[in-house]
Amino acid sequence: MAEQASAPRSRPNYVYAIISLALVLFLVGFFGLLLINGAQLVQIFKERVNILVELTEDRTIEQIDSFRQILENADYVKEGSIRYVDQERAAELMQDEFGEDFLRLGLPNPFYDLFSFNVTASFMQRDSLQNIRADLKSLPFVTDIFYQESMIDEVAGNLNTLGWVALGIGLFFIVVAATLIHNTVRLALYSNRFIIKNMQLVGASWGFISRPYLWRSLGHGIIGSLLAIVSLGGVLIWIRSLIPELGFLQDTQAFFFLFGGLLVLGVLIYLLSTYFVVNTYLRMRVDDLY
Repeated sequence: MAEQASAPRSRPNYVYAIISLALVLFLVGFFGLLLINGAQLVQIFKERVNILVELTEDRTIEQIDSFRQILENADYVKEGSIRYVDQERAAELMQDEFGEDFLRLGLPNPFYDLFSFNVTASFMQRDSLQNIRADLKSLPFVTDIFYQESMIDEVAGNLNTLGWVALGIGLFFIVVAATLIHNTVRLALYSNRFIIKNMQLVGASWGFISRPYLWRSLGHGIIGSLLAIVSLGGVLIWIRSLIPELGFLQDTQAFFFLFGGLLVLGVLIYLLSTYFVVNTYLRMRVDDLY
């Protein structure tokens, strides 16, 4: 009866080790995604900066159509981003924003007709925007051009920082993964330390003793890695729904390398941890196992 009662406790619990591996690999993979899509994300944010062109009060319909044609033919304008807002529409937008009292002051309409557009990421630089501004402002029916220079500088300046930070955090989590999985595997095999030592005492070789544990760790490493990969796939789908411009799995080769790397990393961490834990128990004296 005592042996039957103690039998279930002799089986190592690998559930926490697998879950820990999946969580850590998920974090590593997430920062890997940031590295892969960092440049594309910055490009998306750059192309969301609005350029506003204010027209004069005496503009004509022909000039408005001509200016629209100029923007449509310009290589720096993002396709499909041109929007025209006349004085009346601008007043309606401000009324929606600040309430009906905005137009009850009896003042004339303070707004001008304006065009809004976005430039492609390659032109989202201070020098390029200054040249665009000078060219458009030279037109007789254009009063001024507005854009957020501080946002442009901030987006451009954070590109390299984002990449280095993501790389550093990814390396940090790899170290954390190795340490966490090693400790979790050690705890999981703790209940089998006497079985491992008894097999050695009856003459079994180290390879014979380690082999079943290594095969089991191989399967557990694959399971943990696949859980992390599936979770990352769900995150990709969720991000794609939030940012439609971010092409889902555009760089197929990069994603295959990332997911394959996670699979290899998970299996390698689990195998090495199991190998060192088993061999640690084999090197210990019997008295030290208590």
